[in-house]
Amino acid sequence: MSKAIPDITDNEQHIVSEALLQRYGKLVPLQLADSELQLDPASAQLTDCPTLFWSERGADFVICKVGESRYRCQFFYSDSEQFGTGRDVYDNLAECVTTLLQVQADHEQTRQGVPSGATRSQLGGDPDEDYTGPVVI
Repeated sequence: MSKAIPDITDNEQHIVSEALLQRYGKLVPLQLADSELQLDPASAQLTDCPTLFWSERGADFVICKVGESRYRCQFFYSDSEQFGTGRDVYDNLAECVTTLLQVQADHEQTRQGVPSGATRSQLGGDPDEDYTGPVVI
């Protein structure tokens, strides 16, 4: 039996709330939830993982705590439209939420007709940062 994953702390909620405030310029309500995830690809066992959930601008977001200071994230529009950041696990929550928000913002621009081949500098982003778009899950 796997060891229980620690709950999301007030400090972790604060880190995410601050990132959302910076991104959207307003307070975005966070919901605590649980997600059942397959943490070991070699096992069919599902593990209950504490999760932060929010919705904004037509997208839903989740950050799942998969261990002590370990996080997975994704955003989605429907069951058939789910996206990740291209990285399985983060050990820094601030980096996790910032990357998730940036990938979704870039995807939102693509959905609004900005060409997918546009560079970050053409989109007003950091031209030195490598990025190829959201990863379909």
